Amino acid sequence: MSLPAARSAALSSRCARALLAPRSRLALLVLLLVAAGVCAALFQPQRMLSDGWPPPQVAGAGAVLLFAVGYGLCTAAFVPRPLLNLAAGALFGASFGLVAAAAGTVLGAALSFGLGRVLGQEALRPLLRGKWLTAADGQLSRHGFRSMLAVRLFPGVPFAAANYCAAVSKVGWGPFLLATAVGILPNTAAYVFAGSRAAEPGSPVFLASTGFIVLSAVGAAAVAWRKRHRLRAGAATA
Repeated sequence: MSLPAARSAALSSRCARALLAPRSRLALLVLLLVAAGVCAALFQPQRMLSDGWPPPQVAGAGAVLLFAVGYGLCTAAFVPRPLLNLAAGALFGASFGLVAAAAGTVLGAALSFGLGRVLGQEALRPLLRGKWLTAADGQLSRHGFRSMLAVRLFPGVPFAAANYCAAVSKVGWGPFLLATAVGILPNTAAYVFAGSRAAEPGSPVFLASTGFIVLSAVGAAAVAWRKRHRLRAGAATA
C-alpha cells in the first residue's frame, strides 16, 4: 500500500472511531431528542392523529395499526400519552382504542429504550456515582421487571424519561417491555375509555374512568409527598 493510501486509511479509521465514540453517540442522542421535542411542540402531532384520522384510504385494522405506529413515534418525541390515549378512545372506541394505545406505548418504549441503550448508555454509565443514582441503577439492574412495573403503575413518572433512564441501567429488553405492557394498562384504559365516551360526560363509563384518573393522580401525589419527607428526614440525619 502506498504512503498516501495508508495515510488516508488511517485518517478514515480515526474519523470512524471518533464518530462511534461514546460521547459522539451521546451528542447524537441529545440532538435527536431536542429535534424531536421541537417538532412535537411546533407541529403538535397529537392533533394530526385525531383531527384527520383515519386517512380515507386506510380503514379497519390498518387504521389501528397505523395509529399505533404514529403513537409510538409521538411518545418517543415526548408527546404526552394522556392526549394520545384520549384520541385513541375517541377514534376507535374502548376496545380497539385500547389495543392501539397499548401497542403504540410498547412501540414507543422500545424505540426510546433502543436509542438510549445504543447511543447513551456507554457514555452515561460512568456518571452514575451519586448515592441515589447508584441505588436506582442497582435496583433496576437486579430487579428489572419489578422495578419497571412499579414505575409504569405510578402515574407521576414521565413516560419518556423513564424509558431513557432505564436504557442507561442494565435492565434487559424482555423485563423492560413486559413490565411496560402490563404496567401501563390500568391508566391507559382509563384514558381510552374516557375518550370513547367524551361525547357523553354523564355516562357511567366516562364518570368511572375520570374518577379512576383523579384518584390515581391524587394517590401518586400523596406517595411522592411522603417519599419527599422521608428523603428530607434521611438527609437531615445523615
